[in-house]
Amino acid sequence: MDPRFAHIRDWIFDLDNTLYPASARLFDLIDERMSAYVQRLLDCDPVEARRIQKQYFRDHGTTLRGLMQHHGVDPRDFLHDVHDIALERVTPDERLARALERLPGRRFVFTNGDQSYAERVLKAIGIGNHFHGLVDIHACDYLPKPDAHGYRLLVERFAIDPGRAVLVEDMAKNLTPAKALGMTTVWVNNGSEHGDHLAESDAIDHEISDVGEWLASILGDQQ
Repeated sequence: MDPRFAHIRDWIFDLDNTLYPASARLFDLIDERMSAYVQRLLDCDPVEARRIQKQYFRDHGTTLRGLMQHHGVDPRDFLHDVHDIALERVTPDERLARALERLPGRRFVFTNGDQSYAERVLKAIGIGNHFHGLVDIHACDYLPKPDAHGYRLLVERFAIDPGRAVLVEDMAKNLTPAKALGMTTVWVNNGSEHGDHLAESDAIDHEISDVGEWLASILGDQQ
């Protein structure tokens, strides 16, 4: 084990564009369904729907949060609709599965998506049985990362010592609350849309481009 991570006992991973590469463009399918949902809800043209969707994402952390605050959208209806996508764009990742299995301590998923979607994606990647727990947007009372509420919930629910935990994320701004709690932070800089938005260099301990490659490297896995 890389000595820089020898103290880590809880490994926390974002899901989308983190446990699979952004180049898979899976989130593009969700993005399209979000735009279509906004278009139907507000009875506007596609261009305006797209503008509103992205404005809410930037202003509120997720499009959902903006829709809830401004239009009273039912979060379960929205999440069920936008996550109803095919998953052929993600494939089993045996290297990632091997590395996760070898990590000392516990492994968690912390996502702004919902649990049913997350479980489908994890199964498609072939790592569904490699985690000890999951915190989704429902559990966080629809307060998305980087709102501090979800981070505190995660730590309390699983009795995590932040000083012995690491958060791995493709959205740099989502690392800031983790760093404030005392976690080690890893930014997956792999081309995610707005991945560097509101990035704070002091909140990023390590920068990588591929989670499986990084884990194999710190574990000394030459396979």
